[in-house]
Amino acid sequence: MSLLATAQPLVTHLAASSSPKHDMTLLQAVVYGIVQGLTEFLPISSTGHLRIVPALFNWDDPGAPFTAVIQLGTTLAVVLYFWRELLQVGSAWFRGLVDKSVRGTLEYRMGWYLILATIPVAIFGVAFSHQIETGARNLWIISVTMIVLAFVLLWAERVGTRNREEEDLDVRDALAVGTAQALALIPGASRSGTTITAGLFRGLDRAAAARFSFLLSIPAVLLSALYEARKIGDKGGAGAGLTGVALIFAFVVGLASIVWLMRWISKHSTYVFIYYRVIVGVMLIALLATGVIDATSK
Repeated sequence: MSLLATAQPLVTHLAASSSPKHDMTLLQAVVYGIVQGLTEFLPISSTGHLRIVPALFNWDDPGAPFTAVIQLGTTLAVVLYFWRELLQVGSAWFRGLVDKSVRGTLEYRMGWYLILATIPVAIFGVAFSHQIETGARNLWIISVTMIVLAFVLLWAERVGTRNREEEDLDVRDALAVGTAQALALIPGASRSGTTITAGLFRGLDRAAAARFSFLLSIPAVLLSALYEARKIGDKGGAGAGLTGVALIFAFVVGLASIVWLMRWISKHSTYVFIYYRVIVGVMLIALLATGVIDATSK
């Protein structure tokens, strides 16, 4: 019996037992928060998973605004994990504006790198906001993107020299990683996946690429959440209360996830995530092709 044949009755049962809803439930909010926390820092696409999970359970798509706002939970996890480094970067950047002796430090330069690398995602996020919230959430696009970016990450693993550390970051790294982050506006690409991949292409070691990726997520997610927060509760979706529940779960699970990943990636490759992306992408295509799930949200 094929894997698809085995999985189809389960998915069908889940769909039958969960009638379509126009209002999010507490259970759904908790599930979305856990999924966000588990997948935000892993290079497997949290936004993609927040479309895949409701499709499997026949729930409504929680929508781009909800997805953007609950990412604040995982951003708070990044802030808590890197709070010392963030304090040093912020302090050095502000002092460096008037004190030339500070401008040669990594902390001062890192402040400018984070600003510079955030510009592309801010521009493209506003320019393509409508497509991001509608057509780009099609599961066909997500499935193909999951697979394509898996092979790009594989390529980066193969050709990256991984002989540069965080102290070696420069303006070209910031531009490359920032441009790659803009690609993550496509659900399924993965913000951490595209930025870590770009870092590997630039010769950074895995730990340095991951650290810069996570620090870079802070301004990007804050801008996205502020832009989308006004739409929370529209069209019968999650209100502020359930969004807050999902955000809390995203924070708790996300903190555990980032602690685990930083330990893992310093000693291991990203191959396990590459395999995962390909498997999920292929299975998603199979479910879509057989009509088990719909490609578009309700």
